[in-house]
Amino acid sequence: MKVTLTERECIVEREPGDLKFYGIKNAAGESRLLYYVKLILNAQGNDLIKKRMWKDGHLVDEMQQYLRTRSKNSPGLHIYIYNNRWQIEGAEKEYNRFGKVKLFLVRNVYCTGAVR
Repeated sequence: MKVTLTERECIVEREPGDLKFYGIKNAAGESRLLYYVKLILNAQGNDLIKKRMWKDGHLVDEMQQYLRTRSKNSPGLHIYIYNNRWQIEGAEKEYNRFGKVKLFLVRNVYCTGAVR
């Protein structure tokens, strides 16, 4: 799997031999895709975690997930990565079908963790 970050996108490309991701219940396919993207970006020196967006106080559906920097003191990039077409189609569908998916990227954010 090849992951490329641009100014506003995280482009994920499937390479020969890479897994395909499936699962609609609890957004399992997209969850696994984000998990592997997280592993690749963390291996490059980032400190990302995968979470459900609503747990951090975002006003979205309770199933939507995203990658974010663990804390404001984390090394590497301070970013959010998410599927901005989540309610239309899971990111894993496009990844499986075309071998490439573009996820939305927000840079220079300072995460504070869950709102309580």
